[in-house]
Amino acid sequence: MPEPDLLVTKFTVPPVRSALLHRSHLLEVLDQSCSVPLTLLLASAGFGKTTLLSVWASQRTSQVAWVTLDNQDNDPTRFWAYVIAALRHSGSRLSAVGEPAEALLHSSQPSLLTSALTSLINELAALAQDTVLILDDYHLIGEPAIHESLQFVLDHLPSCLHLLLASRSDPPLALARLRVRGQLVEIRDTDLRLDSGEAASFLTRVMGLTLSEEEIGRLEQRTEGWVAGLQLAALSMRKYHDMSAWISAFTGSHRLILDYVQEEILEPLPEGLQRFLLQTSVLDRMNAEVCQALTGEQASQQILESLERAHPARAGGTPAPGGSALVSAAGMAA
Repeated sequence: MPEPDLLVTKFTVPPVRSALLHRSHLLEVLDQSCSVPLTLLLASAGFGKTTLLSVWASQRTSQVAWVTLDNQDNDPTRFWAYVIAALRHSGSRLSAVGEPAEALLHSSQPSLLTSALTSLINELAALAQDTVLILDDYHLIGEPAIHESLQFVLDHLPSCLHLLLASRSDPPLALARLRVRGQLVEIRDTDLRLDSGEAASFLTRVMGLTLSEEEIGRLEQRTEGWVAGLQLAALSMRKYHDMSAWISAFTGSHRLILDYVQEEILEPLPEGLQRFLLQTSVLDRMNAEVCQALTGEQASQQILESLERAHPARAGGTPAPGGSALVSAAGMAA
C-alpha cells in the first residue's frame, strides 16, 4: 500500500483517450530506445508528450513505472518515495521493492540518500525484472540534489531498468557523455510536429472536421504541426459554417491560442524572463546587444545563453525551436 501522503494518481499511467492520432513511427522509436539506459522526450507544451507516452506504456509487455511530477516533488525524499511507489505499482514482481531504501530515505541523516539509492539499485539488479521508469514533467524539478541523485542512478543503472524522462527542457545531467557512448535516445519538438498526412488524419478523423486538402495544408502550415495549435483551431472552427473564411483569418493571435500560450508557456516562467521575452518579441532577429538596447537588461547575453541551453539544437544538427520559439510565444501573448 502507498504511504498516506502519496497520491496514487501520480504513479498511475494516464488513461488512453478513445480518439487519438496513432503515431506508429514514434512508438517504434520508443520501443527501440529501451536498448539504451536513457530516453529523453523533450518538447514545449502542447506537443503531445504525455499522450504519446501513455499510448506507448499501455502497449508494453514489460513493466512500466510512471511518475507524474509537480513542483512539490523538489524534495529528494518525496521524489524517490514516489519512484519506489511507482516501481511497486508496476507489477507483482516489484510489489515489495525498496523497503530498505525507503527506511534510509526517511532517516534523519541526509547523507544516507546515496546509500538508499545503492540499496534500491542492488535490489532491482537482483530481481532482474525488465522495467521502464517514466518521469513525466521533469522540467518542474529544480532541486540540484535530485539531479545529482538521478545522475548517480544513471551511472549505475542495472541492465533491467530503462529510464525515460519527458520534459520541456534539457535536464542538467551528463547528456554529452551518454551521447558519445551511444547510450541516449532523444525525441524532440521537430520529431513531434505533425506532418501534412498526420495533420489531415488528426483534423478529420480525431477532430471530426470535413476540410479540403488545401484547407488542411493551410492549418498545418500556420500551426507548424503543433498539435495543441491544431486542436484549438479545430475546436474553434466547429462554431462556424464558413470554415474556409475562418482558416484564412486564423493566426497565432486567436484567443484560444493566446490563452493556452499564456497559461502553459509564459506563466510558469520567472517574471523577469517573461518581461524580457515580451519586450524582445518585436524582433525578427536578435543578439545580446540589440536585446540590451531594447530592454535595458545588462544580462541579455546570459539570458539568451540560458534559453539556448534549455532548448538546444537537436542531435544531428537540425535546429530545434528554442529561445526563438519562446519569443514568438511571448509575441502572440503580448
